Amino acid sequence: MADNKAKSTKPVNKTPPKSPSDPAKDRAAKRLSYDSNSSHEGAIAGELSALEEAFRKFAIHGDTRATGKEMHGKNWSKLCKDCHVIDGKNVTITDVDIVFSKIKGKSSRTITFEQFKEALQELSKKRFKDKSDEEAVQEIYKLIEGKAPIISGVTKAISSPTVSRLTDTSKFTGSHKERFDPSGKGKGKAGREDLVDDSGYVSGYKHAGTYDHKVQGSK
Repeated sequence: MADNKAKSTKPVNKTPPKSPSDPAKDRAAKRLSYDSNSSHEGAIAGELSALEEAFRKFAIHGDTRATGKEMHGKNWSKLCKDCHVIDGKNVTITDVDIVFSKIKGKSSRTITFEQFKEALQELSKKRFKDKSDEEAVQEIYKLIEGKAPIISGVTKAISSPTVSRLTDTSKFTGSHKERFDPSGKGKGKAGREDLVDDSGYVSGYKHAGTYDHKVQGSK
């Protein structure tokens, strides 16, 4: 009986116990893994950074409330025009409008960056007919990457008979005429108020201030 009891005892577990993990090492390993993944994702995103940057610049053009994540049809047309996607031959403004309506959602008025790339892929087939689909897409990307909206110069004032009549001081009458001298220069305060003449000369006398000159000349 004693021998049987000895044989029925549990075998000893020979596997050595695991050493307690080091929390600092675990955090370092996780951080290294995260940084590696982030670098990989950043490298992928970097390939489209120039294109996405152009998209955002055009998306916020003329709209202070825009976030740059979505683009309206007006800005889409401007991008295609400023970046010479529209060449007037293979791609026209009508083609651009048709593609935008096709790509955007039925109830949406804007396109996202992903939809933007789809629209460019559609236009690239027309813009670069002599190239493969992949080459055409790359060529149309090159037209847009790093570009920004072209801001037109200050519009010059258009001359009209009405404006000319209102600004021609020689045709002014009454109190308005008194505000300007014969050359059209404003008289300032003298043209707005009646200033008292305390020179001692009679009003309208044309030889004021010549007395001293005459006296000195006679000596």
